[in-house]
Amino acid sequence: AWICSHAGYTYCGSCAAHAYKQVDPNITRKIFILGPSHHVPLSRCALSSVDIYRTPLYDLRIDQKIYGELWKTGMFERMSLQTDEDEHSIEMHLPYTAKAMESHKDEFTIIPVLVGALSESKEQEFGKLFSKYLADPSNLFVVSSDFCHWGQRFRYSYYDESQGEIYRSIEHLDKMGMSIIEQLDPVSFSNYLKKYHNTICGRHPIGVLLNAINELQKNGMNMSFSFLNYAQSSQCRNWQDSSVSYAAGALMVH
Repeated sequence: AWICSHAGYTYCGSCAAHAYKQVDPNITRKIFILGPSHHVPLSRCALSSVDIYRTPLYDLRIDQKIYGELWKTGMFERMSLQTDEDEHSIEMHLPYTAKAMESHKDEFTIIPVLVGALSESKEQEFGKLFSKYLADPSNLFVVSSDFCHWGQRFRYSYYDESQGEIYRSIEHLDKMGMSIIEQLDPVSFSNYLKKYHNTICGRHPIGVLLNAINELQKNGMNMSFSFLNYAQSSQCRNWQDSSVSYAAGALMVH
């Protein structure tokens, strides 16, 4: 599994590439893409209503068998075509996926899941549900998230002056969150978000992943997570500036 960004490629492309470099197309057969909902209020998770996602490279097939299994749980809703087309958090990962899997393009399917504003208990429930899929080495989980959105246009301006310039404070705040994610503890991550309100847009997909990992660790699976790259769209130095941060990290199962 990995966590990586979903902004314009000029901003975060090289950062996200650090995650996609980890893909092994020889063993990967199903790719789950968990993205946050930016446009519609959603208290659960939603599945696409289409069969195929087009990319500039080739079409990606949605796995209808796994969709059927997920649908049967009663925990999902369908997103409308409009919602699907408006949402970039999954879309931005499709060309990367197509490129990374190019050598085996007819041998894999994708499972896009739009993740709503889940409560901690819902994150736990979805984590439990996805854990059995995460346990299969032929499945890959892509968790779509940018990190801090800083500035007046994002209504977030946390600044710890002891860190120096604003962009250094943002980096310190993000890296605090990143190191908590590396500890693979969903409760600590929730507490960090409550304390600092860091505007990590994919916090719920990340919460689902951490809970899935937690479930597998209880059953004795040994895993570690490490961040591979960090970037900011620009360096904020005054209150008029704004930036979005990006991080790419990968989960390894030992």
